[in-house]
Amino acid sequence: MRGLFISVEGPDGSGKSTQVENIKKFFEDRGMEVVLSREPGGTVIGERIRSIILDKDLKEMDPMTEAMLYAASRAQHVAQVIAPAIEEGKVVVCDRFVDSSLAYQGFGRGLGDAVAVINSYAVKGNMPDLTFLMKIDPETGIHRIERSRAEQDRLEQEKMAFHRRVYEGFLELEKEHPDRIVGIDASLPMDRIRDLIFAKLEELLG
Repeated sequence: MRGLFISVEGPDGSGKSTQVENIKKFFEDRGMEVVLSREPGGTVIGERIRSIILDKDLKEMDPMTEAMLYAASRAQHVAQVIAPAIEEGKVVVCDRFVDSSLAYQGFGRGLGDAVAVINSYAVKGNMPDLTFLMKIDPETGIHRIERSRAEQDRLEQEKMAFHRRVYEGFLELEKEHPDRIVGIDASLPMDRIRDLIFAKLEELLG
């Protein structure tokens, strides 16, 4: 029996990690085996690529290089973790997936449709059954990150105009894929967010 693939997206500081853990518990409480992962990363190769992508000392990185590194990490992640787990009937819960590339590199970096083309090879048709988009104003999200600027990674250190473009990209993706992407107001209390997400997961399980 085919498993399920759930992704959680949104700006930095939107509370994704908390909800990823809640989703994991939702399925485990129902006796389902869950594979928790993240992007970029999720594999040994992917984590090494992640360290390059987020290195704040690599400010000269070209946008297309960035996009291809994300896609390379994703290709390994899909091949080694996501596709096998789904085939084995497990539930994969991932902190970010391809929508992040479409928002950050497609909209934020202005690479447009090229990002979708690159990632079509990386995902090999393995798209989430359901994606939760944690919606919060990017300024609020950045302020939530409890790290000094010196401790922030390369993307977190980008100017606010970049983060606004990324957020607009996420909102556009939500409009384009209403059957898959569920927008959640990330400014709501955490327990309310959890309840909204659980209700959608109950619908998914039927």
